[in-house]
Amino acid sequence: MAEIKEAINFIHNIIDKDLEEGTYGDRPVYTRFPPEPNGYLHIGHAKSICLNFTTAQKYNGKCNLRFDDTDPLKEDTEYVESIKEDVKWLGFEWDELYFASDYFDKMYDCAVELIKKGKAYVCDLTADEIREYRGTLTEPGKESPYRNRSVEENLKLFEEMKEGKYKDGEKVLRAKIDMASPNMNMRDPVIYRIAHAEHHNTGDKWCIYPMYDYAHPLEDAFEGITHSLCTLEFEDHRPLYEWPLIELEWEMPPQQIEFARLNLTNTVMSKRHLKKLVDDGAVEGWDDPRMPTIAGIRRRGYTPEAIRDFCDRIGVAKTNSVVDIALLEHCIREDLKEKVESRMVVFDPIKVVITNYPEDLTEEMEIENNSMNEEMGYRKVPLSRELYIDREDFMEVPVKKYFRLYPGNEVRFKGAYFITCNEVIKDSDGKVVELHCTYDPETKSGSGFSGRKVKGTIHWVDAKQAVKFKVREYDYLMIEDEKGENILNPDSLKVVEAYGEPSLANVKPGERFQFFRKGYYIADAKLCTEDEIVFNKTVGLKSSWKK
Repeated sequence: MAEIKEAINFIHNIIDKDLEEGTYGDRPVYTRFPPEPNGYLHIGHAKSICLNFTTAQKYNGKCNLRFDDTDPLKEDTEYVESIKEDVKWLGFEWDELYFASDYFDKMYDCAVELIKKGKAYVCDLTADEIREYRGTLTEPGKESPYRNRSVEENLKLFEEMKEGKYKDGEKVLRAKIDMASPNMNMRDPVIYRIAHAEHHNTGDKWCIYPMYDYAHPLEDAFEGITHSLCTLEFEDHRPLYEWPLIELEWEMPPQQIEFARLNLTNTVMSKRHLKKLVDDGAVEGWDDPRMPTIAGIRRRGYTPEAIRDFCDRIGVAKTNSVVDIALLEHCIREDLKEKVESRMVVFDPIKVVITNYPEDLTEEMEIENNSMNEEMGYRKVPLSRELYIDREDFMEVPVKKYFRLYPGNEVRFKGAYFITCNEVIKDSDGKVVELHCTYDPETKSGSGFSGRKVKGTIHWVDAKQAVKFKVREYDYLMIEDEKGENILNPDSLKVVEAYGEPSLANVKPGERFQFFRKGYYIADAKLCTEDEIVFNKTVGLKSSWKK
C-alpha cells in the first residue's frame, strides 16, 4: 500500500468535523474511486485515486474501486483491466471491487418506488424537444405534456421500456422535480433511457440504462459510502445527487464534496479528446509515451512515487487552476536522481582519435554509477585510442564561456584523462567528422593528480565497443498556437540513433538510466527486442550551460 503523507486539506477538515459530531455514527470513513470504463485513465485521475485512497487510509477507513458502467455504447473490458492495473501501479489496493451494473436491479426497483411516489414519469418527448422545453438560465422551462401521467400508466410504460417494446429514444423516464428551478439540472432530468446495446457486464439482460446523475448517489448509498469526493464540475449537480436519496428516505446518506480537478499546461485532460487522438492515429495508442494517460507516463518511465509526490505537492483546492507541467517533471527528477545508474551516451557523434594513445591498448576506467549515491558503487568502462563525443561538446570557434572542447583547449574526459584538441578533420561539405587529440597519461581519474585545472568535463564512448540503439526523444504532445490555443505538436516525437557504453547491450525492458548530462531514459517495454534496443526519454536534465 502506498505511503500516507499527512497533508491537511479542506476535505479532511470536513471529515474531522463529521467524526467529531458523529454524523455517521460508528461507521468508518468510506470513500470510492468511481471511473467510467470508457477510456484509459490520465494524470488527472491519478489525483482522484490518491485523494480517495489516502483519505481512507488516514482515517483507517475503506475505499472501493467501482466502475460506473451505465453506458454500454462507450464501455469496454479493455478499459476495466487497464484501470485496475493503473490503481495497483500507483500503489493502492481497493477494499471491494464493484460495478454500477451490479446494482441495475436495485436501481430499477428504486425508480419504480419513485414512480409510485409520483416523483418520476415516462416522457415521450425527443431529446431535442426536452432541450427546447428545458428553458434557459433566465427563463423557466415548460412542463412536458406527459408530466401528469398517472402512476399506473407510468408503471406500465416503464415496465414496457424494460421489456424492449420501444426503440432507442422513443421514451425516457424523467424525475419530476421543478421545471422552474434556477438550477437547470433540477428541471425534470432524464434518469433512464433506452439503449438496445450489448453491455460488457450484463450482456443483453437490459435495454434500459440509468443516467449517471441518478445512478451515482444510489451506488454510493448501496455501498455505505460516507464521503463521495468528486471534481468541481459536479458542484451544480449536488442537489440532484441528494434528490433521490431524500425522496427514497435514505438513512445517513453519503455526502458529496467537490474539489478542483487537475489541469496541466501543454496537456489534454479529457478522455474524449484523448480517445480521438487514438482513433485518428495521431498517437500510437493509449499508452503512447507522449500521452498523459497513466499507461503512457508509466511507459515513458515515470514512477508511482513521483506521481504520488506530485499529487501531494499540488494539494487539494476548491477552485480550478492550471499547474505547470514543469512541477511534474521536477518530481520525477527528484525521485530518480539517487535511484538510477548513470551511463555515457553519445547522440550525434564526432570521432576522437587520441594520437598519442597506444594503438593496441584498451583500459577499463572506473566511473561512479551515481554521483549522488556512493552506495551504488562503480562500473568499468572501456577506453581505447578511438572514441566518440557528442557534436554539441565541440566548437571550432567557441563562444564566450564555452568550456567544452575546441582547438587548443584541454578538457577532462569523464572518469578518464585530460584531452587536448590539436587538429580538426572535415568532409567535402565542411562538416567536422574527426578530431585529433592528445592525452596526458598523468591525469588519470583517481590517480591523485593535483596539477593544472580544467573547467570542462565531457562524456564519451569507446568507438570499437559502443552499442548502437534508438532513442525516442519526446516534446510536449500539445503546444500553444499564436492564438494561445492548444494544438497538436507536429514535432512531439523524434527518433534518433545513439551510441552508448557496452553495458547497455544487456539492458532489459523497463530499466532506467540517467544518460550523463542528457536526462533520464527507460528501455521501452514494448519495442525492445533481442535484436533492437529502444529507449524512451522520460525527462531531460537542466543544462549547466545555456546557449
